[in-house]
Amino acid sequence: MSYSDTTIEAAFIYCRAVAKREAKNFYYGFLALPTHKRDAMCAVYAFMRRADDLSDDETLSIPQRRELMARWLHSWRSGDAIEPQDAPVFLAVRYVQERFSISSALLEQLVQGTTMDLQPTLPAGVRRIAVGPRVLDQYETVAALEGYCYLVASVVGLVTIRIFGYADSGADRFAEQLGLAFQLTNILRDVREDAERGRIYLPQELLAKYGLEPPDVLEQVRHEDVSPAMQTLLAELAIRAQSLYAAADRLIPLLDADSRPAMHVLVNIYHLLLRQIIQEHYRVFGERVRVSTVRKVAVLSHGLLRGVLSRVKRTGAAG
Repeated sequence: MSYSDTTIEAAFIYCRAVAKREAKNFYYGFLALPTHKRDAMCAVYAFMRRADDLSDDETLSIPQRRELMARWLHSWRSGDAIEPQDAPVFLAVRYVQERFSISSALLEQLVQGTTMDLQPTLPAGVRRIAVGPRVLDQYETVAALEGYCYLVASVVGLVTIRIFGYADSGADRFAEQLGLAFQLTNILRDVREDAERGRIYLPQELLAKYGLEPPDVLEQVRHEDVSPAMQTLLAELAIRAQSLYAAADRLIPLLDADSRPAMHVLVNIYHLLLRQIIQEHYRVFGERVRVSTVRKVAVLSHGLLRGVLSRVKRTGAAG
């Protein structure tokens, strides 16, 4: 595909605006990247955001969302954007694929993760239950949950390191582990919001281990409180996430030097979020746990300083 400087820059301007508006934690990491890699991450983020928004649009029924996603996917695969807002995103992502050797298979897996809840049949390892008038989808085992996390988060890690650049194929495994750490952190933070949307990502296997059932999740959402048994369950997931964050120490040295500060920023912000959840004793059934903007800016500033020092060091070594 051929690109003019004007059209690709306009496409990236659109994607930057989407990322700045929506990306929250991720956008702080993007800022520590060189411009061409930052633009690439914004393009991929805008693509993912669009898929998420279409699949999560609760103003539409699930069959309507399924049909809409099918049309969107067809337009992506054919390269013929139906909606005006898709044109710049598709153009930017195609450019990024070519520049950074990102396969369409990885992008298809990203979309597969976002559309799992729209399929006419439940994914393997997911059960549908009724709790009073509510219908809930719940993962049955930790293994099934981690399969879902691979599609929605570990694949993001695999795409990210292709943009960041790396020389050792072992980086893939560490990126997958780090993606899982990020997603388990999201799951812990979003227990209340997910339950309100009819999704319980706390596996039945773990609930049963601590003498809990799905109605207990809804009850604790209703009262915005966490029981000792639920606190222990959430702590088990947090310990699993904590162990996976150690993959960052193995991954970051394998990345291109100009991308390491950005990965430090992403990891530190997400790890801060997990620590905040632990510090607040897993009170995730009320107000959403967040890392303050002040702390995010502090992490970003540290990451940018690392980047400057790294460039100075490389320049000095080259001289």
